[in-house]
Amino acid sequence: MNDKDQFMRKAIDLSIKNIEKGGGPFGAVIVKEGKIIATGTNRVTHENDPTSHAEVNVIREAARILGTFDLSDCEIYTSCEPCPMCLGAIYWARISSVYYGNDKYDAAQIGFDDQFIYEEIDRPLQKRKVPAIQIMNEEAIEAFSLWDKKTDKTPY
Repeated sequence: MNDKDQFMRKAIDLSIKNIEKGGGPFGAVIVKEGKIIATGTNRVTHENDPTSHAEVNVIREAARILGTFDLSDCEIYTSCEPCPMCLGAIYWARISSVYYGNDKYDAAQIGFDDQFIYEEIDRPLQKRKVPAIQIMNEEAIEAFSLWDKKTDKTPY
């Protein structure tokens, strides 16, 4: 078994053990320089947190351990193809590669269908099921103006 298979095996094992603990069937690991830096599982029902997906949790843990929000020198191995939220988190973390076991079609077959989110993203704001209504832009833009002028900011 090569390193990639070992890392994926760990993510899969985490997903199986998480089911045994009453959680969802998802596990993930982050690897840097051939070593597992962090592990994570789906904790949505344990924490009553809809954002507590395995990928988000492992990204948070790896960033904490490494002391940086830039994980561009890391890879993620996840037991399932990331949902749109997790994919966004992976891109924000700048992770270099994503390896996954099950795909989104496998997930849909057991009730984890995220196709509706992809479809919603493609719709105009006014036609989405959850309305997105812009208000108080003139007041809100002040924070962006302050950020834009800040000379000692840490870009991310």
